[in-house]
Amino acid sequence: MRIATWNINGIKARLPILLQWLRETKPDIVVLQEIKSVDENFPRLEIEDLGYNIETHGQKGWNGVAILSLHPFDEVHRGLPGDDSDEQSRLIEGVFSVEGGAIRVCNIYLPNGNPVDSEKFPYKLGWMDRLTSFVEGRLALEEPFILLGDFNLIPAPIDAHNPEAWWGDALYRPESLARFRALTHLGLTDALRAVTDQPAYTFWDFQAGAWRRNAGIRIDHLLLSPQAADRLDGVTIHQDVRGWDKTSDHVPVEGDFAF
Repeated sequence: MRIATWNINGIKARLPILLQWLRETKPDIVVLQEIKSVDENFPRLEIEDLGYNIETHGQKGWNGVAILSLHPFDEVHRGLPGDDSDEQSRLIEGVFSVEGGAIRVCNIYLPNGNPVDSEKFPYKLGWMDRLTSFVEGRLALEEPFILLGDFNLIPAPIDAHNPEAWWGDALYRPESLARFRALTHLGLTDALRAVTDQPAYTFWDFQAGAWRRNAGIRIDHLLLSPQAADRLDGVTIHQDVRGWDKTSDHVPVEGDFAF
């Protein structure tokens, strides 16, 4: 089973790109971030014509997450628990039946947090604390669990073309990294780092020729419970998609699993 994440950066603007990639790659499950669409305006028909079931947790103009799956949904959960006042659409989870049981796929769009001297940074840190509590509960189920999406987090110097230039940004500073470590120390495996120790990027800014210079960062991740990590066969970063016309500034990251 092939499961991928992609920050699409606006579903309406990128729909032709998404459809082209789905036709060429045919992943089993794709999770999208920054769909920037309310649920009722999501372009379902074109995607459903390719055989995908769709569940969304949308928001007008920004944020918004979705799951596209060739497999039927057994369960769907929307929103991160722990703060009833939080109206931002940043988490959707689907449960799917596979041979021998079920897998749980949780798609997140973690807050960016910039600028750090605004209310956005405490919101990011609080969101990460809530996510850690949420994941702790999911891991207690002892089932294959895949937490994936745009984490807006650079885990280590190897994950940035120029780490010194990023240090102090909300994506790469002590408070953010401490919470990422707390999350992974629950028992999650970074899928890419389980298969390679080489530099690899998933995001290249639209500005300053970042793509041409390969000045990228890795902020899109798949984190796996032990039961999912045991079934991991490989990870593919579809870097070529960044060179397509009118594409997102992120690229798809795909895990291959023996489910």
